[in-house]
Amino acid sequence: MTLTLTVSDDVRALAPGFTHVAIEAHGLVNGPSTEAGSALLDDAARRLAARLDGRAPHEDPHMAAWRQAYTAFGSKPSRTRNSAEALAKRALSDAGLPRINLLVDLYNAVSVAHLIPVGGEDIDRIEGGMRLIRATGREDFVTVAGGAETVEHPDAGEVVWCDDAGVTCRRWNWRQGPRTRLTEKTTSGVFLLESLAPMPVAEVTAAAAELAGLLAEFSPGADIAVRAPESSA
Repeated sequence: MTLTLTVSDDVRALAPGFTHVAIEAHGLVNGPSTEAGSALLDDAARRLAARLDGRAPHEDPHMAAWRQAYTAFGSKPSRTRNSAEALAKRALSDAGLPRINLLVDLYNAVSVAHLIPVGGEDIDRIEGGMRLIRATGREDFVTVAGGAETVEHPDAGEVVWCDDAGVTCRRWNWRQGPRTRLTEKTTSGVFLLESLAPMPVAEVTAAAAELAGLLAEFSPGADIAVRAPESSA
């Protein structure tokens, strides 16, 4: 892989059961949501419902672990949910899952089916490597509010993904910034799957293999590399 990903010692100490798997892909073909992508999202919602078997998403042991991690760095997990729990709630609601664009739909489907936070970043918009750190509170997070670009700052101690230009995702995997998100023009992306104990490493590895297979199916000829799981244990 050409993109450097690092996890700070402070984050490893906060969540010793943290594991992440990265997929780097070049030569991707993106575009608007398709019927095939929509079908994958519908199937993911069915797989989620079977997995939960009547429980609420936050009652799943993996989601409970994420809530504990969010509480540990000072966030309120019922207000700022990890991305997998937020998507799961949407999947089980009458509104259903959003359709964004093909690549986002693919990784959202895998996230929901496996109850694993999954994110995607446009490599061509990342400056330098990506780092998972505990913020000082001075970092810039460029987002959009009320239709206008605005700069926010994470809370001191908040877990954030960042690159050389600033924060790319706040509260670990809660809110992605618009600068690096996957758009219909994206051709190179990095996809991050993140898990905590008690989820077995084999499960996040299987989810990564499923996503890599979908990327290959929908972008024939793409150069796709899956990095081995990196664990804080």
